[in-house]
Amino acid sequence: MTPTQKVLVTGGAGFIGSHTVVELHNAGYLPIVIDNFSNSKRGVMDRIAKICGEEIRMIEADCRDLAAMAEVFDRVGTIHSVIHFAAFKAVGESVEKPAEYYVNNIGSLANVLMLMQINRISNLVFSSSCTVYGQPDVLPVTEDTPLQPASSPYGYTKQVGEQLINDTVRAQRGLKAMTLRYFNPIGAHPSGLIGELPLGVPNNLVPFITQTAAGIREKLSIYGSDYNTPDGTAIRDYIHVVDLAKAHVQALRMLDTLPGDTFNQVVNVGTGQGSSVMQAVLAFEKVTGRKLNYQMIDRRPGDIEAVWAATADKSRLLGWEAQASLEDAMRDAWRWQEMLATHPL
Repeated sequence: MTPTQKVLVTGGAGFIGSHTVVELHNAGYLPIVIDNFSNSKRGVMDRIAKICGEEIRMIEADCRDLAAMAEVFDRVGTIHSVIHFAAFKAVGESVEKPAEYYVNNIGSLANVLMLMQINRISNLVFSSSCTVYGQPDVLPVTEDTPLQPASSPYGYTKQVGEQLINDTVRAQRGLKAMTLRYFNPIGAHPSGLIGELPLGVPNNLVPFITQTAAGIREKLSIYGSDYNTPDGTAIRDYIHVVDLAKAHVQALRMLDTLPGDTFNQVVNVGTGQGSSVMQAVLAFEKVTGRKLNYQMIDRRPGDIEAVWAATADKSRLLGWEAQASLEDAMRDAWRWQEMLATHPL
């Protein structure tokens, strides 16, 4: 890897994308952000620049627009790799707006793959999700766990996206792809400068926790208290977003070292530890000293009962493992929320 290797990061102003851009910069790559700011804010780029000590190149474009994206690829010039984050990501919203999720999530990836072929770009890291497993029959899940019918349109878009990559790798030589199946990213950059920034009412647990603690929300709603789990609340594998971002850097490094010109690998990216929603709430209260006003309500459509990752050989293949604890992530998420109170985006 040389300091001149450009990495196109679609959705790079989003939650996971912004943290990955920082880690790419730290590793010596030249990240170039592509975003249409449909689920992020332009001010995030200023915060990234503050962390990195220099401005990161950004091009505003919509990955659904093939002509606009073709122009982006032409403008950027020689591109070493693509990390594709751009997608809608809310399970509940996908149940309400399935067509929008299919058009955006699948159409964007298809455009990126076509343009990679045209421009002879060989390395792709794809943002997938543990939702592809549906509700697994056996826990924890490995990469070889059979995929169940997805419980939401969002989950189906990730299954279709993975199949699209599989088909493309078989159809054309010269593509090396790494698909990272995330579990539940939480937390924020330790600086407090970037973090999860939901527009409107949060769909994810931790922003709702922090906004409730900050008085922005009256109370936290916990979806489902009657699951077949030790405390009745759903279980997830919560991974610190900075750990997740570093996994993307390791994925690129691995693709660089592989012999041959064709490769396709799926890797689970989680901690290997399942924690319930209630355990997450208690971890936040412990590290912040703030008691949360919460209520138990009915299960949410599209949610599953429990899922967490096995600590798999394929994760170790990346030379990566999660470092931060659930409490670390909650502490950083709260620092981010406090920063927003005084320095809003």
